[in-house]
Amino acid sequence: MKKLLLVSLIALLLPACADKNQYEQAVLAQMEKEQDIKDYKITPEYMTDCVVEKSGENMPGVFPFDPARLTAYRNYTKMLSMDTSADPKKTLEELRTAFGGGKELAEAHTNFTESLMECYSVVIAKSEAEAKKE
Repeated sequence: MKKLLLVSLIALLLPACADKNQYEQAVLAQMEKEQDIKDYKITPEYMTDCVVEKSGENMPGVFPFDPARLTAYRNYTKMLSMDTSADPKKTLEELRTAFGGGKELAEAHTNFTESLMECYSVVIAKSEAEAKKE
């Protein structure tokens, strides 16, 4: 019985990890394109970790593997990869439907952007503090 429960739990967590990993990969792809990251000599991986953490705080769901959070990861991933879509208009409509409307899609985009700006602030503040120590 315990083995069955363990196997069931693992079967639920594997797709959950995949959804979060896909979101992290989409964020990493965005961070590698950001000129500011290159200018401030920030590693894209560091910014990715920060942005995923910060944006996750304002996503639906109580904990990282909550079904609502997993859906949010999928939707955010699609939102971030919209520029590579073959049909951006269709993708935009799909995103509006997935998020529950245009307002919710705008809120998700705002969450991502605010998380990015907050991470920039943290990184810049840390680098300035380190520069003062030297």
